[in-house]
Amino acid sequence: MTAPHEPQQDRPSRTATQHDVDINHYTYRVQWDGASERFIASVAELPGATFASESQLEAFVGIRTAADAEVRRLREAGEEIPTPLTERRYSGRLLLRIPPELHRRLTIEAAEQHVSLNRLISNRLAEA
Repeated sequence: MTAPHEPQQDRPSRTATQHDVDINHYTYRVQWDGASERFIASVAELPGATFASESQLEAFVGIRTAADAEVRRLREAGEEIPTPLTERRYSGRLLLRIPPELHRRLTIEAAEQHVSLNRLISNRLAEA
């Protein structure tokens, strides 16, 4: 699962304290890669941690081991440890820059549907 946007957060920040991160709360993905004919596993919060295997289960176990090793490495290096996406606070606000012509077209469409521009875009994102 991936995050659709950068969250707006209150305290705490995007990084956990050096000792309180639980790797069970990270966002894991295992997907088939036809080019390498292997399952590729990744962690959304730790882009440097990946693992590949011919077995889907081994890829999942391997990425959890890789995530644990990466968190230990970050801790030992005194670097920030990312807070799991599921533990971050989201405000529901999103600043989006779009081309003026698209802005105009969406505003007209919203007016024709008798909804706010925000509602139109929110509905489109929910349907995607």
